[in-house]
This record gives sequence, structure tokens and C-alpha cells, in this order.
Amino acid sequence: MRSPRRLILFLTASLIIPALAAIAAPPAPAAAQAECAVDGFTDSPIEIMAPAAPGGGWDTTAREMQRVLQEEGIAPTVEVYNVEGAGGTVGIAQLVNDEAGNDHQLMMMGLVMIGAIATNASPVTLEQTTPISSLTAEFEVIVVPAASEYQTLDDLIAAFQADPTAISWGGGSAGGTDHILVGLIAQAAGVDPTQINYVPFSGGGEALAAILGGQVSAGVSGVGEWLDQIASGELRALAVSGVAETGDATPEASADGAAAPIAPTLQEQGIDVELANWRGLVAPPDISDEGRQCLIALVETLVASDAWIETRATYGWQDFARFGDDYGTFLGEERDRVTGILTELGLVA
Repeated sequence: MRSPRRLILFLTASLIIPALAAIAAPPAPAAAQAECAVDGFTDSPIEIMAPAAPGGGWDTTAREMQRVLQEEGIAPTVEVYNVEGAGGTVGIAQLVNDEAGNDHQLMMMGLVMIGAIATNASPVTLEQTTPISSLTAEFEVIVVPAASEYQTLDDLIAAFQADPTAISWGGGSAGGTDHILVGLIAQAAGVDPTQINYVPFSGGGEALAAILGGQVSAGVSGVGEWLDQIASGELRALAVSGVAETGDATPEASADGAAAPIAPTLQEQGIDVELANWRGLVAPPDISDEGRQCLIALVETLVASDAWIETRATYGWQDFARFGDDYGTFLGEERDRVTGILTELGLVA
């Protein structure tokens, strides 16, 4: 087993710097559109499943994608719906079993789903879907309610070290990005990860309610998910999981409009951990080659649009676009990498 320090370095080296830096710019939309031979493809509605409760990262990304596609005239009719449960594994089962061959169906997913498939021993896996595109990468934020006794990250970590089970952490599904981050923080702080009191929620709305209601000590999520509550003062941001040496991935949120990061990074506060979440899209199995090309072209046009670039800036999302077979290769590499991390943290046998 790797030592905690080696695991942190493994995560940093394999996810943050190479993954974000190595992605080439997406191909010109016109090239993929030329390969889309289905006339009137977008005359039929495009459906996007968000396999989680409303209010979370997948739901938000899907609905922003819907808005931009429609407002920019890329696809006149886009419908988003939610299928909750088990870190997205209920949704992926529905996609594979009920939507096979549907050229107009997409599902939002990401790093969280890869972890959930492993921790839930899901019989349905991403290998049974059709890879379309990755979209965004996002760093994480640790928050507490405004009235929390934990005024700083040091306060929270000191209490965590003194009695790990007394600190409850609310976040997304077990084994997902939020859970992984808490495990890495535990290791960096000298706390046994198996002692973590982690409370999973199926959507960001549920997690937010639990945090504001004092049902958990602290919350963990993507930086874009609770920016409104941080800006309003309902939540206090203690740290972000960005890259200290660049100061990146800390969206600005200040009452007077002045530039101000929402919180220092974990590294800047002595916790040597970096972590980024990513999100992407898959389609059902057995779709046509023409349908696959049209879906890829649709997303290529989306990510190249000024409206989508502005949306990413609003939410603090990094560009993380890769398409088709390249994305499929990436998914296989992520499956192996994430399963290894979860095994190190004791979340997968």
C-alpha cells in the first residue's frame, strides 16, 4: 500500500497537472458536422439524463447545457430529466437497459460515477455505453454554515484529528469525488480514513439543506455548486482543492465586486492535497454511427460557443473537452486509476 504522501503525489501527478494541460483544443465544429450525415437530426428533441437529484453538479451542468444549446440555436428542443440513486448507477442502468439504440439520448456523468460503479459493484458499467465527450473540470470547496464553531480550516482539522468520528462530512455519493477528497484530507492530516464519518447525499440540494440545517459539520462539493450561498454569507468557504502555486480554480465571489478568491487552497493551509472533478457525456449502447457523429458534433459546437465559455467562467469550470474514441480511452484509464485510489482509501475491497 502506498503511504499517504505517495498517494497524494500519485493523485496530483495523474489528475491535476497532466490531465488539464494535455488536452488539445477540440476540433473545429464544422469538421464533425460534415461527418454527421443525418438530415434534420436536431428536429427531434435531444434528451439529457441527469442521474442524480436536482441541484447537484450533474443537474446544473445538464441544465446549463440545455440553455446554451437552445439559446444559441444549436438544438431547438432539449429536455433534461433526473434519475436519482446510488451515485448515478440507477441512471446508467436505465440508460443501458431502456434506451439502447436511442440516437437522441445523452447522460451526464463524471468522476463520481466511476467511483460509484466501483463502490456499489454495479452490474452495469460505462463500458456498455457509447462515449461522446468530456466537458468540464472543477475543483472542490469545503464549507461550513455561517454560524459554525469552525471558523477556519485549522479549527476543523484540529477537531477532526482529536475525534474523527465526531466530524461529519456531507457530500455526494459514497466513493465519489467529495468522498475521495475527504479521504485524502484525512491521510494528509494523519487521520485513519476508515474513521471518516461521511454522509452521502444524492444531490446538491439535499446536501445544502443538511449543511444549513446543522445536520453535518462540513460540506464538500464542486466550487460552482454553492457560490450563491457563499456570496450571500449563508456558507463559509474554508478551502478549495485548487493548485496553490498558480492560484487557479478559485472563482471570485465578493459583495463589492472586487476580485477575491472564495477561500485559500488546501495546500496554502498546510494540507498537501489537490483534486479536480470532471464531467462528461455518454449515450446509450447500440446507437447508429450517424447518431454518434451527430451527438459529438452537437457537443463540439456547444463547447466552442461564446455562451458556453461564459457559462464556464460563471461557474468556475475548466475546459476539459475530448471526444469520441479519445474520450473512451480516457474513461478506461480513469476506471483503473479511481479504483486504485478507492482501494487505497479502504472504500473498495
